[in-house]
Amino acid sequence: MFDLVTPELVGISSNRLGRVDNWMRTLVASRRLAGISVLVYRRGHCAWFGGAGHLKTDQQQKIAEDTLFRIYSMTKPITSVAAMMLYEQGLFQLDDPIAKFLPEFTDMQVCVGGDEENPKLEPARSLITMRQLLTHTSGLAYDFTSIPPVDALYRKHGINFSRHHGSLAEMTRQAAQMPLLFHPGTKWNYSISTDVLGRVVEVISGQSLDRYFEEHIFAPLGMNDTAFWVAEEKLHRLAEMYTLAGATPPRIKGEPTEVIPDPRGALEVSAASGGRQFTQPPQIFSGGGGLTSTTGDYLRFALMLRNGGNFNGVRLLGRKTVELMHSNHLPGSMADMGEPRFNNTHMGAGLGFGLGFGVVLNPALAQTMGSVGEYFWTGMANTQFWIDPSEDLIVIQMAQMMPSTLVPIRQTLRSLVYQALVD
Repeated sequence: MFDLVTPELVGISSNRLGRVDNWMRTLVASRRLAGISVLVYRRGHCAWFGGAGHLKTDQQQKIAEDTLFRIYSMTKPITSVAAMMLYEQGLFQLDDPIAKFLPEFTDMQVCVGGDEENPKLEPARSLITMRQLLTHTSGLAYDFTSIPPVDALYRKHGINFSRHHGSLAEMTRQAAQMPLLFHPGTKWNYSISTDVLGRVVEVISGQSLDRYFEEHIFAPLGMNDTAFWVAEEKLHRLAEMYTLAGATPPRIKGEPTEVIPDPRGALEVSAASGGRQFTQPPQIFSGGGGLTSTTGDYLRFALMLRNGGNFNGVRLLGRKTVELMHSNHLPGSMADMGEPRFNNTHMGAGLGFGLGFGVVLNPALAQTMGSVGEYFWTGMANTQFWIDPSEDLIVIQMAQMMPSTLVPIRQTLRSLVYQALVD
């Protein structure tokens, strides 16, 4: 178990933290979530860990620090760290074209109109760089991006790094055949960029992504439960994935213009729990969303970042590298790059993006509790973490609800945690 201290010793009110516990229990009692956990770490100590609910609704095994979760896009910071470890060895520069390592990205086209059957294309004005992969300014997309016709082309051609067949190399080559959403570096768009980055890590290191992670990150940090799949002897610790039957996630872009009711529905097992994904070794190692982990393991990773690249005497990165990673690498905010509202929560006007993380530039504009310089990321099954250097604070929250917009809890947790800081 976590070595917990009294919250008051690190400037947190126990009474006020009780609001987090009540909130979690309400989410479970109202059957919005099957289970949820929250860890609060401050000033070198675990101040609080709480869990509510169970791994499965039909069982009595409670959520714990060693419960395994599909962390999806919380994989991205790990892949970004892997790449920056190679950067520190002088094996690439941030403005190197990725075509230097993946020649299939040499002659990219940009979609400037048309439809799925007849897209209008023009040659990209520049090559995609390593920095643009790390900052999601590459012009790549996702099949769920909802920006036609590129999203439809991704679906038509099966560009999805969570597929069960093929290889990371093959999927990356197929992705290079798709048109870009925009000319590299001109906009920000969440995308498969980090999956492609994972392939670059393979090419530069000469190792498969799973082996690179294990040898250079997981084993050194003692992240013994983090992997691209859950071994049979650990399956009893894997939380079930749920959705709300019949509920439609709210779709919000730009400024809110109406009151949108919370989606309602009965908890049911999500299709994401089935099949081979996460329970057998995958053929495609998704650096953008393929890992499973525990709260305890992810804390080790977060502490390495909080400590400037070092954890328990093991140094993965230099202090200046970590500082570079959580600096804003956009010319302004996400809003300045064409993303006025990201993830239905933070306003893009208050957020920048570093090398693998979102970065808070202005909490008031982001419409969230927090601090300038906080860096963070989330996963689509309702997981999140953030590191606040000015408050010396780490928060990790885990749940399994797909998609996360069905139960939007991220901003609420920030309010509940920050209101508990009293020193």
